Amino acid sequence: MASNARLDHRNPLVIDTHELGRRPGAMQRLTREVDAPRDLGIEGVVGVPEGAPLELDLRLESVMEGVLVTGTARASAKGECVRCLEPVGLELEADFQEMFSYPDADDRGRVIAEPGDDAEDDEDRQYIEDGLIDLEPLLRDAVVLALPMQPVCQDDCQGLCSECGARLTDDPDHRHDAVDIRWAALQGLADTMSDGEKDEMSGDVPRSARADEKQEK
Repeated sequence: MASNARLDHRNPLVIDTHELGRRPGAMQRLTREVDAPRDLGIEGVVGVPEGAPLELDLRLESVMEGVLVTGTARASAKGECVRCLEPVGLELEADFQEMFSYPDADDRGRVIAEPGDDAEDDEDRQYIEDGLIDLEPLLRDAVVLALPMQPVCQDDCQGLCSECGARLTDDPDHRHDAVDIRWAALQGLADTMSDGEKDEMSGDVPRSARADEKQEK
């Protein structure tokens, strides 16, 4: 088994299978609302807030080698739009199914003396512990798969302006005049020059020179 820690029957995500017994074909349906555990989702992106209501619809079926659990989890997830950074809320529905094996039975339901002969097989297999099964690892995997890796506030979100950070969806006509940085440098130089210097660079004759020329005529 993955952990030596004993399961706590008081944990709402731990399910007691004693009512099923080891009678193949027996079935039990459960519906319960629990508080979402910590870190249920994709860290820093989107997930179900800790303590938020989490609805579980479960079906437990007894089979030769253990208990087959099929279920659906429903909750409200929260995150941040990857384009404009606005808060995002979405309704989550995650389906899952897992076989929980009796620790003393092989794949055909036969009792074996020492479970765990195949280490790799044990790592992938979920076990029933003293009639209890833990849904939390299964639930985490299902929720992560059901959540969007890149949540957006709306499909056509335009994101943010790279220059000023304005939200483009709110202002479709938002734009900035493109300025070639080379011309901008020349314009800055021109603004610091005197009128006479500008005339000399442009080839114009200063006014005083034109007045002297008229007097000579």
